[in-house]
Amino acid sequence: MLSVLRVHLPSDIPIVGCELSPYVLIRHPDNTVSSDDVPESSSAHFLRYKWYRVQSDKKVAICSVHPSEQATLQCLGCVKAKLPAAKSYHCTPKCFSDAWQHHRVLHERAASAVNENGNEEEDIYGRFNNTTSGVNNNSNINNNSSTNGVTPLYPAAITQRNGGEIWFEVGRSKTYTPTAEDIGHVLKFECVVIDSETKLPVGQPNTILTSRVIPAPSPSPRRLISVTNADMAGSLDSSSGTFSVLSYNVLCDAYATSDLYGYCPSWALSWPYRRQNLLREIVGYLADIVCLQEVQSDHFEEFFAPELDKHGYQALFKRRTAEVQNGNNQIIDGCATFFRRDRFSHVKKYEVEFNKAAQSLTDALVPNAQKKTALNRLVKDNVALIVVLEAKFGNQGVDPLGKRQLICVANTHVNVPNELKDVKLWQVHTLLKGLEKIAASADIPMLVCGDFNSVPGSAPHALLAMGKVDPMHPDLAVDPLGIVRPDTKLTHTLPLVSAYSSFARIGYEQQKKRVDPNTNEPLFTNCTRDFIGTLDYIFYSADSLSVESLLELLDEDSLRKDTALPSPEWSSDHIALLAEFRCKPRIRR
Repeated sequence: MLSVLRVHLPSDIPIVGCELSPYVLIRHPDNTVSSDDVPESSSAHFLRYKWYRVQSDKKVAICSVHPSEQATLQCLGCVKAKLPAAKSYHCTPKCFSDAWQHHRVLHERAASAVNENGNEEEDIYGRFNNTTSGVNNNSNINNNSSTNGVTPLYPAAITQRNGGEIWFEVGRSKTYTPTAEDIGHVLKFECVVIDSETKLPVGQPNTILTSRVIPAPSPSPRRLISVTNADMAGSLDSSSGTFSVLSYNVLCDAYATSDLYGYCPSWALSWPYRRQNLLREIVGYLADIVCLQEVQSDHFEEFFAPELDKHGYQALFKRRTAEVQNGNNQIIDGCATFFRRDRFSHVKKYEVEFNKAAQSLTDALVPNAQKKTALNRLVKDNVALIVVLEAKFGNQGVDPLGKRQLICVANTHVNVPNELKDVKLWQVHTLLKGLEKIAASADIPMLVCGDFNSVPGSAPHALLAMGKVDPMHPDLAVDPLGIVRPDTKLTHTLPLVSAYSSFARIGYEQQKKRVDPNTNEPLFTNCTRDFIGTLDYIFYSADSLSVESLLELLDEDSLRKDTALPSPEWSSDHIALLAEFRCKPRIRR
């Protein structure tokens, strides 16, 4: 007896076609066709899958603001500025009017690039070729796509006629990646049990229709800006002594819920969508070292590590400890560090567990009767991953003095509630004291990356940036366990400087506007509906490294068009930071 076949296709997640990007942004169905009684390996029966595209439906352009709506007008300013056509479409005049404040930023960017350089600058992803054409302002938008001479897997031919509808077969597998030709069309998925001997169907096929395929929203590419001469850096310099570092809180899937981010469409919060959007972004930055925070354990093993391996990265991971967060260890997040194998080799790894440091601290300072209370305050499961790498660039990684070029990279996520300022500061201090020991044992440049959940001017930021904390700092007012007293111990000797403070001293006015003049830090790296501010940093040792270039910052207006982050364009509530460094020549002693 055959069971009923089931097709699982979430109704709230639209099919997304990626017209311009080489990466697949989502695949459907998430849970493919299944049959309990008819396995595919069965000698008597097997499952046959087919995907069709409806051609009786007129292909339509999709609104750039409301992707579920058909576009009725196109912005001629975008066409003139040679912006991606997908960003130029709007469903109604009101839609265009409401979006104008944010939409005009695209025009200003294009004009700025032309004025400053005489032509359009290449962004860090490289520019995609637009294959869509359209008229300007009526509901009859003609959206013709070119196949650029590529022969489709299934040549255009009528394969089904049903009730006046004409369907073209486009795929024969469980999953199907929409193409540019599919955008604006409805797809049909068909599954049927086939008799192995007769090759004929057993019973009626099971089918399901999708909504219209929408173009994959793509974020406005971010450029790399030189801070040595304020010129645009067209590409990362791979010459001797230079390397780049990316730091990015990618938003753990367990936290990416509609309860927290109700302003983001549920389909844009789904992991199948976000993971490909994040991968496209991360790989596009071409960084030599990548520090990611909030990487879910199973996603590291199943997605990030294997996918980045394809792009030449070696992966290291440290999962958060699980004393507070009970449950499935596979969904506990942690810090992941990747580095290019052709540029670095792995020398040593240190794993910092702040829970262990908390246990040692309470054993030494807290009476037995108060230990449980103290541990409840201190134990937050946070970790840091410290990696020592040996450079392969230049003269096989050997500097003029004949020494190996080593680099120490710390990656952490200080995820502590804001009311526990003493615990947050203690964790940062503990990490810095550990890095001091490494620095004392070797002449080695230091990089400290991560999400510190600390705004500029806070005690943790002051400790990182200035090497000490003012005894009168308000963050020191609450210290029930005495863990940050005396304040004279809140020091370190590492010559750390925030990489993004370099924007404050260059003549690039657009970026200066995105930096706080009081702290020289970005105005924000985290932008949600309830909070906007800077929590993420890349610190470097200024005695051995200099900043060459920085990834441009984003402006609040362009992000607020979607209320906040995450959004269909940007798949985390944080923005990525990237800095290119040059190793300074060592001084003979």
